[in-house]
Amino acid sequence: MSTVRRAAAFAAVGSIALAVPLLEAAVTAGLAPLAVAAPFALIAAAAVFGIHEGRLFELFARPGERRERRLYGLIGFTLAASGLVLLTVVSSMPTGVGVGVVLLVAYGNLAARTVRAALADVDPALPTAAFAAGGGAAFGASHLVTRSLDRGVADGVPEIVFLAAVGGLVAALLRTVLFESDDPVVMVTVGLWLWLLTTLSADVTLRGVGIALAVSVGLGYASYALETASIPGMLAGVSTGLVTIVLGDVAWFAVLIAFFVVGGLSTKFRYQEKLDRGVAEPDEGARGAANVLANGAVPLAAVIAYAAAETVVVGDAPLSAALPVSRTVFLFAFVGAVSTAMSDTLSSEVGGVFDGVRLVTTLEPVEPGVDGGVSLPGIAAGVAGACLVGAVVRALFRGGTATGVVVSPTGVGAVVLAGVLGMLVDSLLGATVEGRLVGNGGVNLLATLSGGLVAGLVAVAVGLV
Repeated sequence: MSTVRRAAAFAAVGSIALAVPLLEAAVTAGLAPLAVAAPFALIAAAAVFGIHEGRLFELFARPGERRERRLYGLIGFTLAASGLVLLTVVSSMPTGVGVGVVLLVAYGNLAARTVRAALADVDPALPTAAFAAGGGAAFGASHLVTRSLDRGVADGVPEIVFLAAVGGLVAALLRTVLFESDDPVVMVTVGLWLWLLTTLSADVTLRGVGIALAVSVGLGYASYALETASIPGMLAGVSTGLVTIVLGDVAWFAVLIAFFVVGGLSTKFRYQEKLDRGVAEPDEGARGAANVLANGAVPLAAVIAYAAAETVVVGDAPLSAALPVSRTVFLFAFVGAVSTAMSDTLSSEVGGVFDGVRLVTTLEPVEPGVDGGVSLPGIAAGVAGACLVGAVVRALFRGGTATGVVVSPTGVGAVVLAGVLGMLVDSLLGATVEGRLVGNGGVNLLATLSGGLVAGLVAVAVGLV
């Protein structure tokens, strides 16, 4: 239980952040930055200069810290916390975000440690879920407290629930790929991410967030249970899907999920044969966070840009009024990037079981799995994947969604073209720079970016936006 006691001690320290609104109100504006950061700064100073042994040291010490007699974890945690609460005074970061993220990491870790200590041989997904749920609940509760002390929460509950869910998921994702000592990195990253989302989520409804969370988590767990995604991959997919469905709408989310589902299942296609050939995805084909983010980063950026065009104000008008084209161009960038991801994934997963592979730059015969290698069956599967995304887009975007966008047959052609060209860009990059300048994830990111740009440019060129 020593790890649970340590987590509880960190949670107690993190709870000091709840005093930030009171400290802001109790001192003059000029002293407020010093006042809100002082409690955590004093604890950090005590950890550096005073707490080197004894029961208090043993309570906070992690295994490696006992040898050096220095509480690096407590020092990093309190310095990161002081930086976040300081931002709430000297910048436009909402107090609830800065305070809430501190408690999210502290109480999320306590929840995860408690589950791990209480249950023997527990599925690794359960402590991760406990971290996300416990941390999200702590964020929501603290955010409600801080905002009620400021300006009331009647109109902000849906936004708080949305931020709590995203924060818990992203923090859990980072914790699965980083070390426990990297809590400061988790806190700062999640704080900045949620700060951005507060500027974009003006039209969030409680019902919409509830539906988005239920669907995203349900499909995410299904991908983990079917072994098409690892725990980090599941968290990356769920958090990306949640942001997409809230900032875009159900139609945007459905396009993204079509890729995750079909792409994930394609890794299982004749998996043993691909494994024998040495071209199979590792971990039984389960997609990791790097793969999910490499394919989902550009679509996520597109949906954020779409939301920002309406919520970010330039002068007295939204940003969309200053754009030379309709903000629908970001929708085409979104579906073009997803089309590329689908096309490239199916091309690789299906083409990997066929011979007759040639290098895309020279057409020389190469072994299956060689970077930049293409085959006719693989290209056919890639074209089919792009057409599938085009069909989904045509079926969903008929003007009845929240965005009210209609994608015409010409628009579908732009989506398919973007996917096929993006697939070819991926192969060209694989043959020329992959392994030397960038890795596979970087190639996927650049390919989806090219597909998004193609779809957006074609939509502008033919007058679709």
